[in-house]
Amino acid sequence: MDDIDLVRAFNRDWTRAMGLLGRNYLGTGLGVAEVRAVFELAQGRVATARELAATLCLDEGHVSRILGLFERRGWLCRRTDGRDRRRREIDLTDAGRAAIAALEVSSRADVAHRLAGLPEVRRRAILDAARASRPILAAEVTLHDLGPGDGGWIISRHAELYAQDEGYDQSFEALVAGIVAEFLRTRDPICDRAWIARRGDERLGSVFCVREDEDTARLRLFLLDPRARGIGLGRRMLSACLSHARERGFRRMVLWTHQSHGAACALYASAGFRMTAEAPARAFGCDVVDQTWELDLGPE
Repeated sequence: MDDIDLVRAFNRDWTRAMGLLGRNYLGTGLGVAEVRAVFELAQGRVATARELAATLCLDEGHVSRILGLFERRGWLCRRTDGRDRRRREIDLTDAGRAAIAALEVSSRADVAHRLAGLPEVRRRAILDAARASRPILAAEVTLHDLGPGDGGWIISRHAELYAQDEGYDQSFEALVAGIVAEFLRTRDPICDRAWIARRGDERLGSVFCVREDEDTARLRLFLLDPRARGIGLGRRMLSACLSHARERGFRRMVLWTHQSHGAACALYASAGFRMTAEAPARAFGCDVVDQTWELDLGPE
C-alpha cells in the first residue's frame, strides 16, 4: 500500500468507525455536513450563509438546505445587518445552542464508550497516534482580516515570489506597496475587505476585494504561497472574496493579471470569469501580456 492508498484507507476506516457516514449521527437525524455546520455556527466563526459555505467548502445550495433544516427545528435566526441592509446574518437561537450543547455531551460519551471497549494495547496505540497527528492536523488554514504586520508581509512576499518566478524587478514591489498603503489609508469598512490565510503563525496567502464604483468590485493582491498550493486554498480564498462582493451588492468583479499566471487564470475561468482584454506590454523589467478578467456576479 503506497502513501496515497494509506491515507484513503485511513479516511474510510475512521469515518466508518466513528459512525460519520449515516444520516443520523448520534440519533440527531443529522449527517456529518449538518453537524459541521452547526458546530461552525456555535463557534461564532461565520456570520452569513455564504461565509458558512466557504468555510465548509460546500455548494451554497447545499448550505441553504442545511440552514432551512435548522430553521425548521427552531435552531437558527436571521437578521439584517444594521450597517448594510443587503447583508443577512445568521446565528443560532437559544434552542440551537442547547442542541449543540447536548450533541457535545453525546459525542464525548460516544467516544468514551468506544475507547472503553478496546483492549488497553489498542486504546493506547490509538491515543498515541492521535497525539502525534494532532499538531499537524490541527494546523488548519483559516482566513483572517488584515492585521498588524500583514501589509508588510504581503509586500515582501509578492516581491520575493514574483522576482523568483517571473523575473520582476523592484518596480513591482513598489506597485504592491502603493496598493497596500492606499488600502490601509482609505479602506471603506463596509465595502472593502482583505483576507490573510494563516496556518497557526504562518502566513500562506492574501486576497483583497476593493470597491471600484457603485456596481464594480476589484480583486487585488491575490497571492498563494507555494507551501499552500494544491490543497484548495486558492479556490477557498476566491470564494470568500466573491461572497463578500455579492453580499455588498456589487454586480460584477474585475481583475488585472498577466498571461503567464496560468494557474491563477485557470482558477478564474473555473469560477466563471471571462477574459475581456489582452495586450502585450513592458512592465517590471519584463515583456508581459496584460489581461483583464470580469465576472457577472448576478442578483443577490
